[in-house]
Amino acid sequence: MVHDRDFHGYGARPPKVVWPGGARLAVSVVVNVEEGAELSIGMGDERNESVYEVVEEVVGSRDLCMESHFEYGPRAGWPRIRALLSGYGVAATLNANGRAVALSPWLAQEAVADGHEVAAHGWRWERHAGMGEAEERAAIARAVAAIRDATGRAPVGWHTRSATSVNTRRLLMEQGGFLYDSNAYNDDLPYLVPGRAGRPHVVLPYAFDTNDMRFQRGGGFVFGDDFARYCIDAFDRLYREGGDAPRMLSVGLHLRIIGRPGRIGGLERFLAHAAAHEGTWFARRDAIARHWLRELA
Repeated sequence: MVHDRDFHGYGARPPKVVWPGGARLAVSVVVNVEEGAELSIGMGDERNESVYEVVEEVVGSRDLCMESHFEYGPRAGWPRIRALLSGYGVAATLNANGRAVALSPWLAQEAVADGHEVAAHGWRWERHAGMGEAEERAAIARAVAAIRDATGRAPVGWHTRSATSVNTRRLLMEQGGFLYDSNAYNDDLPYLVPGRAGRPHVVLPYAFDTNDMRFQRGGGFVFGDDFARYCIDAFDRLYREGGDAPRMLSVGLHLRIIGRPGRIGGLERFLAHAAAHEGTWFARRDAIARHWLRELA
């Protein structure tokens, strides 16, 4: 069989990287900002989004129910999440769709003012698998422009919703300005891949398990404490392992999901637990990528 997949990774020999301040664990809190970028006939898209709180897709006409569910995120979810991040001194990365930022530039501006990173999450909230190369190149450029226009800074990180195309990483490198992408789920550590002009490109694996998306249908989370207990278990295991080798924990959040009043307590319990441990480095993904590059490149 001919393939380019890597099942070995670092194996039993992880790199000898020391996190800043001798931290045992880098914790990357990722806040996904997708509201307004979901597929919506009302926004001129070809169909309506079907992945949200209600198990139903409206076909052929505007879905006001779905639109309202997504609007909850910026209106009510973001203020709660923002307050918790500030209260625990957490520097986070916002994975933001370009269209979402274009519709709510104030949200990205508040995040930057708070010291968070705004990374690109595509133009629309959609997969790139199977997307034509010219279309994908244009979507990347459009997302970059929207974030730069709102914040004054071009994003250095990228994460496609779920499946990328076979061209995504190459197109990111060709576009220029991208330090890292999060389009992988295969490790608890960053790793380097060949980039352009001899400069390595950093891959920061993301996670679907330590993620509030599991509150969605079939995901297994019901109560806020389900999220807290799972993320705390992951933290505790990686924190112990971090005594011998570097480790990274990604925690995925969504404004319209964890921002609900019945769930936000789960995030607060996790942050309180992690913050109480000396040697926890709450870090933006661009900071993790730059540190990894300095240590290994």
